[in-house]
Amino acid sequence: MNEFLLLFRRDFTSADAQPSAQELQDLMKKWQHWLGGIAAQNKLVENGNRLASEGKVVHAGDRVTDGPYAEIKEVLGGYSIIRAETLDEATELAKGCPVTLIDGTVEVRQLVPPNL
Repeated sequence: MNEFLLLFRRDFTSADAQPSAQELQDLMKKWQHWLGGIAAQNKLVENGNRLASEGKVVHAGDRVTDGPYAEIKEVLGGYSIIRAETLDEATELAKGCPVTLIDGTVEVRQLVPPNL
């Protein structure tokens, strides 16, 4: 069984991208249901977390800039780690992610174990 990182992105720049308090509450229930379904299949490795909007970016030569930038349309908002046999299976699990209901995306990437 392989592990996959699910990266959740969405547009935070438009007024339409800002859900109401009720919409957020409804969305949280959908997230809990979706993650609970993956956990019930024993395929949830880590719930993950939301990410703060501010951060720093380290470049070559120890140059550091503020980031992510507000003018970037899609912002990385969080992550989870799941188990699946293949990338296709992990992608099928990701299709149920509630972030897609608010025009967000899920990037699915296999975690490659280190060669020890």
